[in-house]
Amino acid sequence: MARETLTGSRIRERRLIAGLRQADLARDVGISASYLNLIEHNRRRIGGKLLVDIAQVLGVEPSMLTEGAEAALIATLREAAANAPAPVAETDRAEEFAGRFPGWAEVLAGAHRRVASLERTVQTLSDRLTHDPHLAASLHEVLSTAAAIRSTASILAETGELEPEWQDRFHKNINQDAQRLAESSRALVTFLDESDTEHERRGVPQEEVETFFSENEFHFPSLEDGSGTPDDLIEGAEALASKASRTVARVALTQYAEDAALLPLERFSTSLAAERLDPMALAREFGCDLQTIFRRLAAMPQAVLGSEVGLVLSDASGSTLFRKPVADFALPRFGASCPLWPLFSAFSRPQIPIRRRVSQVGRSVAVFDCFAVAWPQEQPDFDQDPVYHGAMLILPVLAEQADQHPAQPVGSSCPVCPRAECRARREPSILSEEF
Repeated sequence: MARETLTGSRIRERRLIAGLRQADLARDVGISASYLNLIEHNRRRIGGKLLVDIAQVLGVEPSMLTEGAEAALIATLREAAANAPAPVAETDRAEEFAGRFPGWAEVLAGAHRRVASLERTVQTLSDRLTHDPHLAASLHEVLSTAAAIRSTASILAETGELEPEWQDRFHKNINQDAQRLAESSRALVTFLDESDTEHERRGVPQEEVETFFSENEFHFPSLEDGSGTPDDLIEGAEALASKASRTVARVALTQYAEDAALLPLERFSTSLAAERLDPMALAREFGCDLQTIFRRLAAMPQAVLGSEVGLVLSDASGSTLFRKPVADFALPRFGASCPLWPLFSAFSRPQIPIRRRVSQVGRSVAVFDCFAVAWPQEQPDFDQDPVYHGAMLILPVLAEQADQHPAQPVGSSCPVCPRAECRARREPSILSEEF
């Protein structure tokens, strides 16, 4: 049922919320109760002065009766129904449900959004607890210091008479280890507290750079037209709190400026409209490598692209050098994760472009085309090993095109992936298939 035909249903629900009888509302607006009954059952169209009068009596804006729930609310309801473990909801009646029961629709949509947010939090925490080098180092320091204290205390407790000189030495060791344990524990608590109070934890150079790029929506007009320099952008950038992050940002912005000079925004945008996000066709047209096209696409405003674009840059060890996230694609902060499988595949075949269609397992199953390529940073000498870097471009696939080619399902990481039959599983999941 079209949204504009649900005005009567909304009038009825608002009347019931206001505690008015049908006859009372009809009398207040000067129509018969039978005619109002036809309106409320969507059998008569309504507009003009009568609609304004009814809205005034009900104490709402006329637009609330004609437009009803926002499109975003309806889209969320459909998403919630589609992602249910056993889809039985009538997704084609989402607009009617939102129009007749706006309060319950908001409750359901809010619950769905909260579940999605909690899932992302679980994925992020799992990723950090598993791979975060700073957290791992802090925990190792605490455990090793505690073990040293226990070992020294055992010697004092279980050994018989000790020479005073040795007793003093062991007491001194325990005191030093206890101080070290207190400092390590304090640092660990501070680390966790800071990460809980910020939407994105800072303090790690790579994360500070990601925050800086995200605040600028990965697009820098002054570098596009040559009116600014990387140092101009870095100076005064609050997100770049450390010297290391400024160094990393300078490298990334310098590369951005070089790409912008090679592929000017206006010309590239024109070609992009003609080629429809075909990285290989763009590379041939401009006579440049794929990784340059990938970086340039990630720097385009969404208004130019018409859709979101994600990007991951990595080295052959799996260390992520740069990330531009895309909605519904859980990009790991650290390597060894299924979403980066196309990128890791590219490292096994350097300089050969790879395209893989993937779908991420979760409540919101979205499909993406991943384009990946790996290349040596420079031509190595005979007695040197090449240093490889890789890039993966992530393009959302439209819903009507998602079924044209099979997609490989992937999870964000093993602990939060419900696919028990996955051959690449390294550890059991904390979730069930129905999650």
